[in-house]
Amino acid sequence: MTAGGRVAIRTRALTKVFRGFRAVDAVDLEVREGSVHALVGPNGAGKTTLFNLLTGFLAPTSGTITVFGEDVTGLPPERVARRGVARSFQITSLFDTLTSREHVELALQGHSRQGFRFWRSEKLLGRPRARVDDLLTQVGLMPLADKPAGLLAYGQKRALELALVLALDPPVMLLDEPTAGMGIEDVDRTIELVRRLAAGRTVVFVDHNMHVVGSLADRVTVLQQGRILAEGGYDEVRNDDRVITAYLGEADHA
Repeated sequence: MTAGGRVAIRTRALTKVFRGFRAVDAVDLEVREGSVHALVGPNGAGKTTLFNLLTGFLAPTSGTITVFGEDVTGLPPERVARRGVARSFQITSLFDTLTSREHVELALQGHSRQGFRFWRSEKLLGRPRARVDDLLTQVGLMPLADKPAGLLAYGQKRALELALVLALDPPVMLLDEPTAGMGIEDVDRTIELVRRLAAGRTVVFVDHNMHVVGSLADRVTVLQQGRILAEGGYDEVRNDDRVITAYLGEADHA
């Protein structure tokens, strides 16, 4: 983590209430620029709701969110993205018939607004072929550039989604369970991939796999029932009695 770096994301008393249920309850969170910050907690802890608040997919009931000091509270997802925050989703949402290359081309065109000038020729659009190849190379998919997404293995689909996030060239990446559903080999490959992609960026991620959290995170925030239960380095929080109790029941001091 960048020592003394500025705050990339800050929330103050961030709260989301659904029909009386406080899914996120007065959360004060700080994510430092250049860090890899994990959000963990048992099922129902509020991790996904918090993620959706940070990226504009939900509007908070109360509280504030800032990105590099700029208030983004309540902004829709596309405006949050323009402030430099890009996210992946837990469930893949690719077009089965489009190739990896075509996915990345569309992402780049959308980011540059070229996608709205669909009546212009491909030559005039000047598709950034070198940039597409670079992104696919970064995530290890260049040999599969022209393979339809529907034929990719699960881990390769998740890698393609990371390429789509990178197409936005975001200073802040939010990754929602990047290793969910993966086998051991894919998990280890994804850890190395995220580690490489995090260089020079701020990363916030949710993952239930503690091996992933311990391998990647500079700082860990543990949520329980919508509130921050504990925060610190991985070894610090994994030995916190409150965290052990939240995951496993009462801590055994015998």
